Amino acid sequence: MATPHQSDATATAAAAPVAYDDLPKRYHRWKWQALVAFCVFYLFVYTGRFNFWPTSPLIKDDLQLTNIEIGVINAMLLWGFMLGDLVHGRMSEAYGLRLWVMLGAALTTVFNWAASFGSSAVGIAIPWAITGFVNAACWSPAISMLSQWWPRRERGLALGILGTVTGGAMLLMWWLSSWVAGEWGWRAAFRYPPLIIMALGIAFYLFSRDRPRDVGLPEYIEEDEISAAPESVSDEELKGLGPYKVLLSNSRFQLACHVKGLENVARYGLTTWVPLYYFEAGGLDITQTVLITFLLPLGYLIAPPVAGVVSDRLLGSRRRPLVIASCFLSAAALVAIALAPPSNAGLGAALMLWGGISMGVSLISAISVDLSGRKMAGTGAGVLDAHGYLYAGAQAMIFSVLLDMSGSPWPIVFLAMAATRLISAAMISRVRV
Repeated sequence: MATPHQSDATATAAAAPVAYDDLPKRYHRWKWQALVAFCVFYLFVYTGRFNFWPTSPLIKDDLQLTNIEIGVINAMLLWGFMLGDLVHGRMSEAYGLRLWVMLGAALTTVFNWAASFGSSAVGIAIPWAITGFVNAACWSPAISMLSQWWPRRERGLALGILGTVTGGAMLLMWWLSSWVAGEWGWRAAFRYPPLIIMALGIAFYLFSRDRPRDVGLPEYIEEDEISAAPESVSDEELKGLGPYKVLLSNSRFQLACHVKGLENVARYGLTTWVPLYYFEAGGLDITQTVLITFLLPLGYLIAPPVAGVVSDRLLGSRRRPLVIASCFLSAAALVAIALAPPSNAGLGAALMLWGGISMGVSLISAISVDLSGRKMAGTGAGVLDAHGYLYAGAQAMIFSVLLDMSGSPWPIVFLAMAATRLISAAMISRVRV
């Protein structure tokens, strides 16, 4: 049995930062365990967040909803998530990262069930907004946890792998929610798949740890100047709302936040409106619509790990070139979608894959962690993501009004999304990351 003196010495040794190349093998096993545990959990998270999208044609038909009401329900989820992002990152840094993720998982399941009993737009929108708020606890706290284990030099790889999982999560959600809704009705898609989220949230809590010191391991020394600078912020500056003040006084971080917002206009604009576009304007049935739109998240799955490796290994962890490439490639895809006939299922499928890959190349989420450092990673990830969901909710509202008031001018919707990508390219060119 170790003496008190020996225990103190061990704790001190574990607390002393070490150069990343000198960390013990056990550290690297734990960093991968943390990443894999979160990836397995997150693979199912979208079945309780975005399951409204593939089922929206059935819900619209069953409850006789308008495009505006569909847009409002979407906006409530996205804006609920935005508010959650602003809160959960900071709260989890104070009270426990993995604990916050587990609570978010459990409450996501509860409020999905509540939404499943809705019989009107309002009856769905209210619990759906709360679902967005609690589900946000499943993201930024975990991003903060990963930043404790992965330095900037390898963070592109880690978040690239996570990006693939988010693509896989969208793909799994699209298939599982559509299948359950087709077999047992749309309400079942809000009740049964989300049960998996609660179970995996508990498993994630058991198999991960917030920081290396929680398992007696030393922390890494951040050697990259961009991430080392915010980590030099004093503890006094980090009290209370301090992290928000520090981050929002950084012009590069502010620009990155708005680029994320504009990116989500296209990313979630596609996933919100593409099913209805091919279903209504193209005259395709629900099976064909699902098969076409299935390729959009498949693109999200393919691109991120490649982008992460290219960023870390070939570009010296620079993220900006890939974000700019994503902007131009996705803008071209959106223009093509606007001009192509929606009745052409084969061409539509190819454009969905192109759109997904081009959006998936972006590493904008990694930029927030790079500019925040470990001390503020949860807050930074939450604030950046909040901008994303603010803009995403706005597109749901704006495009729904446009579609209902102007006789479904679908090409204008996709051309507007393309314009946001070009604006994003101009903005991110001013951010040195």
